[in-house]
Amino acid sequence: MAVKFNMALAGNPNAGKTTLFNALTGSRQHVGNYPGVTVDKKEGVYTVDDFSVNLIDLPGIYSLSPYSEEEVVARDYLVENRPDVVVNIVDAANLERNLYLSCQFMEMGVPMVIALNMMDVAAKRGIDVHHKKLAKLLGVPVCPIVARSGKGIKELMQVAVRVAEHHKVWQPLNISYGEELDSLIIDLKAKVEAAAFMTCDYPASWTVLKYLEEDDLHISRGDDDNPLISKELQKEVAIISEHMEQTISSAPDAMVADHRYGFIKSILRQNVMHYTIDQNRMHTSDKIDMVVTNRFAGPIIMLLILFGVYKFTFTYSAIPVEWCELFFSWLGGTVDSLLADGYMKSMLISGVIDGIGGVLGFVPLIMFMFFCIALLEDSGYLARVAYMMDRIFRTFGLHGSSVMAFIISGGIAGGCAVPGVMATRTLRSPRERMATLLTVPFMNCGAKLPVLALLIGAFFSENKAQYMFFLTLLAWVVALLVAKVLRMTLLRGEATPFVLELPPYRVPTFSGLMIHTWEKTWQYIKKAGTVILGISIILWAMMTFPGLSSEQEAVFTARQEAILGQQSPEGVAGLESGEVTAEGRALNQALLQLANVRSEAALRHSIAGQIGTSLESLSQYAGFDWRTNIALVGGFAAKEVIISTLGTAYSLGEVDPEATGSLAETLKRDSGWNKVKAFSVIVFIMFYAPCFVTVACIIKEAGHWKWGWFAMAFNTAFAFSLSTFVYQIGTRLF
Repeated sequence: MAVKFNMALAGNPNAGKTTLFNALTGSRQHVGNYPGVTVDKKEGVYTVDDFSVNLIDLPGIYSLSPYSEEEVVARDYLVENRPDVVVNIVDAANLERNLYLSCQFMEMGVPMVIALNMMDVAAKRGIDVHHKKLAKLLGVPVCPIVARSGKGIKELMQVAVRVAEHHKVWQPLNISYGEELDSLIIDLKAKVEAAAFMTCDYPASWTVLKYLEEDDLHISRGDDDNPLISKELQKEVAIISEHMEQTISSAPDAMVADHRYGFIKSILRQNVMHYTIDQNRMHTSDKIDMVVTNRFAGPIIMLLILFGVYKFTFTYSAIPVEWCELFFSWLGGTVDSLLADGYMKSMLISGVIDGIGGVLGFVPLIMFMFFCIALLEDSGYLARVAYMMDRIFRTFGLHGSSVMAFIISGGIAGGCAVPGVMATRTLRSPRERMATLLTVPFMNCGAKLPVLALLIGAFFSENKAQYMFFLTLLAWVVALLVAKVLRMTLLRGEATPFVLELPPYRVPTFSGLMIHTWEKTWQYIKKAGTVILGISIILWAMMTFPGLSSEQEAVFTARQEAILGQQSPEGVAGLESGEVTAEGRALNQALLQLANVRSEAALRHSIAGQIGTSLESLSQYAGFDWRTNIALVGGFAAKEVIISTLGTAYSLGEVDPEATGSLAETLKRDSGWNKVKAFSVIVFIMFYAPCFVTVACIIKEAGHWKWGWFAMAFNTAFAFSLSTFVYQIGTRLF
């Protein structure tokens, strides 16, 4: 089925854009990145009649001014790709504020349809919007919808397709910005058109507006296109700016914004909105917020919800996790019985099945965790968490917007440090931004969760939810304390104010929850099947080669022959025939012990074993042995690798068939592991160097490689010091 039109979905955050996108595309969507940037790009397909529409979900933005990378991405996409139609999702209950972006779209001249969403919420608040009147006054189609229930979506798409079919030429809306600015805009517009200055991409009036708003990005592109015209426009704007500052104590950009809102108000006052309920009364969301954001009750409720998330996750994911462990154990046994001994068998069992199986075994836990996070996010509660944490964050020298970066990184549960680092783009202060992006990797991201769950399940199984709850609080406390130290030393500076819009509470849709849960879970599975698989095979090779030398092999062969030589012919015959005799069992045990010693010697002699052993002289102070060192070194690439590497290390070093079982059971049986060591390892994993992808993202966002190296060196040194303290104190107390 051929794609006939390209359609972009745009709108303010919390306007229901993602809900509409999911309703239109369902499972026919994929997530990537816009070229050259790390902002999420969602694309999907909507089928109508006998053709399909390619839908592009633009980032949620408040305006087309270049205050964030999301706004730049949205603007660049509109200019460079010129979609056939833009569906602008507008919150009917917050019409005036949402129409500001619509006004900018019209000034840019894009062919547009306004989707008046959440009409049900507006009706409950006593707001009656006359959409036909609004459409007539704005000159663009307006379609009332309820994206959550699907009401009006089909009619919306029919209207959008009709607009796309007409191939409307971009016709910018001209708004009056006051007598002084209007005359200047006319003059500058004539100069822009005469010189064909950037007119291939932008309407002339839009270019003039961008110069009046002192849009650095647009001006930079203007300097590249025609430096002479660009400088002339800047000079004219500087003159009018100085004049306005002296006469009315204002600036052109503020005047433009004021007149946009004036235009919107003039539209709304023409009987577009009718109120059936007193607007001064409290709405349901306000009443709920009086409790859940209360200065005293709010934090307690937040902690109870967090504990409930962990309790739900560990309780209901236990059986599916056990099924996964049984499956991979069965798979390993099957491969063991089918293949002859050799490197291929070793790689498949130790490198792939024991390595990747340990990671994929936690898919049910990850899925349950992401479901809970999607529920909290879609309901609107996470925005309340950010609001409540603002006061605390300001105490530690961070901005209120830093809260969302921490939450995205795994501050509640799951998450990923990469989008958390990218979320710091919304911070205006460079110092607050640096302090935030350097500390968000301390959160318990989705990559750390399986490792923490493994160790908690092995050594603290009686209180798994409580321990995970405690570790989440520990991550927040440590991150805030480190941020405070950074803000008092390397990143000193004044704090900036925090403004946050609280969306209304909503009942999440089941389909939306499932889509969000599956998206995050699939990313985890895909990472395990690609990046982690590749790293696991490389680490298996490092733990297998170069192998024992011929002299060392000869020593073990001689020892085996010596053991067999000490036995009676009957004992050896019984061992070969499988008869269970006391002498046969003793002989079998002696041979197994020798095989274990040989396997451990081979692992120690490998490349990875030599690295782990060389680090043991220092790591022993934190309780880490050489096997643990191998896993933690692998964790520099990706934290999930820690599980796969431990699985491979213990698989290669253990040959007793009676000692089979999950990795957790293997660690519990190992005499080198106990609760103190387990907690020391947990602390180190929580706070040491971010994964390579996060480090690369830090370098890109910070603009210099030194901050990436700083994150790796500082975090690792800090984590090791903390783990050493925990282990040394713990061994003395317990």
